[in-house]
Amino acid sequence: MIINFKERKSIRNAFGSALVEAGKLNPNIVVLDADLACSTQTAMFGKIFPERFFDMGISEQDMIATAAGLASVGKIPFVSSFAMFATGRTYDQIRNSVCYPEFNVKIVGTHGGVTVGEDGASHQALEDISLMRSIPNMSVIVPADCRECEEVIKFAAENYGPMYIRIPRTNVCDIFDENEDFDFCKARVIQEGCDVTVITNGETLAEVIQAAQILEKDGYSIQIIHVPVVKPLDDATIIEQAKLTKFVITVENHSIIGGLGSAVCELLSYYYPMPVIRIGVNDTFGQSGKWDELLDYYGLSADKLSKNIKKQIDRYRLVK
Repeated sequence: MIINFKERKSIRNAFGSALVEAGKLNPNIVVLDADLACSTQTAMFGKIFPERFFDMGISEQDMIATAAGLASVGKIPFVSSFAMFATGRTYDQIRNSVCYPEFNVKIVGTHGGVTVGEDGASHQALEDISLMRSIPNMSVIVPADCRECEEVIKFAAENYGPMYIRIPRTNVCDIFDENEDFDFCKARVIQEGCDVTVITNGETLAEVIQAAQILEKDGYSIQIIHVPVVKPLDDATIIEQAKLTKFVITVENHSIIGGLGSAVCELLSYYYPMPVIRIGVNDTFGQSGKWDELLDYYGLSADKLSKNIKKQIDRYRLVK
């Protein structure tokens, strides 16, 4: 896989553009934001369809409740805010007003993970995936690049049910080309390998691919599985691919509690018990700093991942 890791594009712009395209195709699509339309890029939709765009102000709970009401009369609401506010401040409304009646509301949390950067711990959602995947009827999707984000928004617009879609603040590099379509039911085998299976999603996919390329030069063989849909999890692919190596490592820009790593552990502990090492934020809050420095500090940069994965492979070889 040839990727230009230095060339990065705004995934939030991709989200905004995809909303506009979905709105052109379906007049029932409406968009709600909580005073952050310029940051989330829902302002693109508001400019084209002002009569279908609602800025709810700094009132996220009202935004979700309003979206539920709109969905009850056949509209397809996309609501957006920073991931921290879209899920944390609104948990009760999402649980009881959206998921319990199973309304067709799509929640897009931008600025997920520690890479929010200088805004610090109060704005860095590290628990959002854990919160959303624990609610019945909610699907959870974490796209890795702009094309996949566009495909996810198109999928969400065309398919019924509550969905939480999480994207980062940071720009991302292109991983998938126009020939690779998003499949809600399938995880993606990015590359095969025999030393370890690394499972990841979102912006850390690019870091894992880079880390694998570094390790390949030293003779290590890394299998990479991209899991954009954390719930419902593609059990079959994960189990099938995990069987090809002796242990699994999960990597996520999220707390290691309740997110992708937890989902993989829950699955494998029941169907195919094997060692799983979770790499993410270790039960702590984030902090203020530049996004790339924070990624490195929390062990999620390609450099730190390559060293950690190498250490785990070497340690496992010694034990065995």
